[in-house]
Amino acid sequence: MIQDILPKKLNNTFKVDAVCSLEDLVIVQRQGDLLLKINEKDNTFEFPKLKDFDSSPKSMYFFAIDEERFFYAYDFDKENIKIPSGFDFYSLKYLRSAYFYPKHYVFAAYTAFQLIDWYEANRFCGKCGEKNVLSKTERALVCPVCGRIRYPRINPAVIVGVTNKDKLLLTKYKTGFAHNALVAGFTEIGETIEETVMREVMEETGLKVKNIRYYKSQPWGIASDILMGFFCDVDGDDTITMDDSELKYAEWVEREKIVLQPLDYSLTNEMMRVFKNHIK
Repeated sequence: MIQDILPKKLNNTFKVDAVCSLEDLVIVQRQGDLLLKINEKDNTFEFPKLKDFDSSPKSMYFFAIDEERFFYAYDFDKENIKIPSGFDFYSLKYLRSAYFYPKHYVFAAYTAFQLIDWYEANRFCGKCGEKNVLSKTERALVCPVCGRIRYPRINPAVIVGVTNKDKLLLTKYKTGFAHNALVAGFTEIGETIEETVMREVMEETGLKVKNIRYYKSQPWGIASDILMGFFCDVDGDDTITMDDSELKYAEWVEREKIVLQPLDYSLTNEMMRVFKNHIK
């Protein structure tokens, strides 16, 4: 999956006093795209370092992967800083169009996107409307007027592999992602994760499930999710009543006939693969 970068390790401890050095990596974002240098011959890419810029952009510390530190240039477009030679802006969708290397940079891009989205969505206090300021002690935003503290939020969501003996319930979204998927959805207020599993399966396919068992989790920065994967068994009638407002396909598929996604980045694809290969 996308977070599987061993032996490297993400260290997301917030360091309020960290100062960007010339060799540190700088994350620049413009309308959701990231500034990168991509070599399309071998699908390698790199983030700019501070030394690549003609002047130093204002930046804040984000995280580290092993000894590589990543800083976010939060006011880049306001500072008239020249884009370094060879670099351009690329979307996360482009980074997911093929395998790009090193893999830990792909994970860094997704993680950075999640943090940037949180900072931008919470520039102003939701209680009094004043502009928030950075906390001096932790990764948080603080309202200087009413004192409200805002921490990063992570959205809990489920991925559900519904089994029917030697078949797995596969779906395809009506719009957007075009490859095979599993039932998925966000947890609602007042709901347990297990209740989310049962509700989402019922809403999307009209099926009841039993024997819900946890498989694995995955951070998914595109939607600020923590995805939790579960397998479960169909309970009783296996007739599918598909929600055609959300799905264009929902069918029972035998193990050997399961077509996997082109990249092995997602929890969904791993769950399909382990079922296909008789691991689950």
